[in-house]
Amino acid sequence: MISPQNVLRHELIGLDVLVAHASNPGHAGVSGRIVDETRNTLVILTGRGEKRIPKRFSVFRLRLPDGTTVDVDGSSLETQPERRISMRIR
Repeated sequence: MISPQNVLRHELIGLDVLVAHASNPGHAGVSGRIVDETRNTLVILTGRGEKRIPKRFSVFRLRLPDGTTVDVDGSSLETQPERRISMRIR
């Protein structure tokens, strides 16, 4: 079960997200559903199409399936998704 404590070890695709803070002011406030993830970016499906947001220098507010929200520093996500899921979080 995905929780705020283990969100970094789970698949993010399909979660609702809001870019709470970004170094690029045009990215702050973008919200939608995560549809793809690469090592350095999240692809978010918004009402106006897909937006590719860099993980570094961004803070993402994720809504988990149980309705709770958690803020995640994008730099902690900055690795290949398949590697991040199998990593041990310290």
